[in-house]
Amino acid sequence: MKINHRVPSAAVLALVLMYNVSASEQTNPAAIYLWPDRTSRPGEQELPVNQKNVRRITDVSSPSMTVYPAPGTHQAAPAVMVCPGGGYGVLAINLEGTEIAEWLNSIGFTAVVLKYTVPKNRDGALQDAQRAMGLIRLHSQEWNIDPARLGVMGFSAGGHLSARLSTTCETRSYPPVDEADRLSCRPDFTMLIYPAYLGDETYKLSEEIVVTTNTPPAFVVQTQDDRTFINGSIAYYLALKKQNIPAEIHLFPSGGHGYGLRPSDKPVSHWPELAAQWLRNNH
Repeated sequence: MKINHRVPSAAVLALVLMYNVSASEQTNPAAIYLWPDRTSRPGEQELPVNQKNVRRITDVSSPSMTVYPAPGTHQAAPAVMVCPGGGYGVLAINLEGTEIAEWLNSIGFTAVVLKYTVPKNRDGALQDAQRAMGLIRLHSQEWNIDPARLGVMGFSAGGHLSARLSTTCETRSYPPVDEADRLSCRPDFTMLIYPAYLGDETYKLSEEIVVTTNTPPAFVVQTQDDRTFINGSIAYYLALKKQNIPAEIHLFPSGGHGYGLRPSDKPVSHWPELAAQWLRNNH
């Protein structure tokens, strides 16, 4: 278990600050609907931007994904599907979506931001995530993505969704729709940033999270003062360790929950550099 208490350098903070300009402000890529029979349902609702400058959307009944290609490469790039959080009620679409896509692009990764079904439909969200992974692999050549280096990254509830996807990838949770559903929905790696709902206060994993020898390697970030969710993160790491699955966890003393990659005076602001190094070393 890697426990990191380092304070981020000024250079790192400056670098992270750059990523607060969301990808959607620089480009306007088209959304790709996941389900052929759900493209004409009522559109999602955007809530007022809150005091932390977080854009939140809800009522997503036509789930979609948006591809942000890695810039300046003619070779197939590794890719990450990004799952924003929001308690399965909303999606923090800039803080944990487009800003993350911008950061991934800056380190040479294609990003695919997932708008999964909300509110309050965890099983529907899992179906969206499984379907999206198959679609990305189906279109990998067209989108210049390496289908063997395709991971998932989730924040808060999106972290729970990412862990659930990573531990339920042997079979689809819905009847196949087309050829995309015949391709693997297993992520090649998993990144969980302050994930929620993974376990309880006794360090027991939630029933829907079952780690096996087929579960992908993982990178986990959590803070000690995120008291509701820290035990679940540790439980997930220990379950990976028990199965001899490579895993890296970074625990910080403070930082709370829901910080994305926006800079602060907390040591946890250092996590993007740690994540980038892990990706370079392993993927």
